[in-house]
Amino acid sequence: MSERTGWDRRLSVTADGKGLVGHAGAVLLQKIADRVGLTEALGGLWPGGQSTSWRDRAHVLVSLATAIVCGARSVLEAKRLQTHHAALFGIAPSDSTTHRTLAGLDEEMLARVAKARARVRRRVWGLLHLRPGGFPWLTVAG
Repeated sequence: MSERTGWDRRLSVTADGKGLVGHAGAVLLQKIADRVGLTEALGGLWPGGQSTSWRDRAHVLVSLATAIVCGARSVLEAKRLQTHHAALFGIAPSDSTTHRTLAGLDEEMLARVAKARARVRRRVWGLLHLRPGGFPWLTVAG
């Protein structure tokens, strides 16, 4: 398991009301991105940084997408939501790192992201095809 996708090793579920996290669905979004290989596929598009303060660009994009799904409408709102999730996902990417990541999405990089997403999408549909009954939400009761 890589550092990129190993954040969930710290997860545990208790009924004591301690360590509560709002937007629990954010966990599912990040976990699915990791499980289907999207985080790894995106991570392979950028060179890794050598400094301890380097933020993985795949992590920045997946965190930003999760924040948008949770209601963020700006980088500032995304940062605020990501700060609430710090106990789960670690320190949120700074707004300047998020801006640099987005600014680096030129035409060439967007094409590479699209190819990586297409590979992951094909893999997911292949896995769903192998599942008895197909996609769980499309089955008709009856």
